[in-house]
Amino acid sequence: MEPSRTRRVSFDDEPLILVDEDNNVVGYRAKADVHAGDGILHRAFSVFLFDEQGRILLQQRSAAKPLWPLFWSNSCCSHPRRGETEAEAAKRRVHEELGLAAELEYVYTFTYHARFEDKGSEHETCSVFLGRAQGDVVTNENEIAAVRWVSVEELDAALRDDSTSYSPWLQMEWARLREDFAAVIDAYAQA
Repeated sequence: MEPSRTRRVSFDDEPLILVDEDNNVVGYRAKADVHAGDGILHRAFSVFLFDEQGRILLQQRSAAKPLWPLFWSNSCCSHPRRGETEAEAAKRRVHEELGLAAELEYVYTFTYHARFEDKGSEHETCSVFLGRAQGDVVTNENEIAAVRWVSVEELDAALRDDSTSYSPWLQMEWARLREDFAAVIDAYAQA
């Protein structure tokens, strides 16, 4: 299916996969409910895409997002659907949000909790993937306000100088990638 700039790909009543601290499935619940208040622990994924010049694709979240609207974040992040692995979901969502194909490499999984003002929370067990973008970016306007390509050094500087413009998961994931997976990042950053 060809990417669409306006096709809805995310729904408040979409059932998310609830998990325990060991990432075992414990149930399913509507996305809006899972993100309300302090949030309910659920599965998620994050993707960092690199181009042939070794730059990272960042996205600015849509103004319509209830949590962290217009914040800059990594290339793509979302939730697997029932019966879908995180890797399958990541490939699907990269295409739905960005119109891109990518071979993705799983790097690590972590659990975090972040609250956004009084509007709700992310409480996720999140699998982090890296990949090389293939094709031209075609953004889904329901999900993304803007995109930009930045070097590893530019992202390091941006997070150091103005972290308030970036999603909390991007900050946590990037810090861990730079500290524990520097060789992997360096391989993708090679032009």
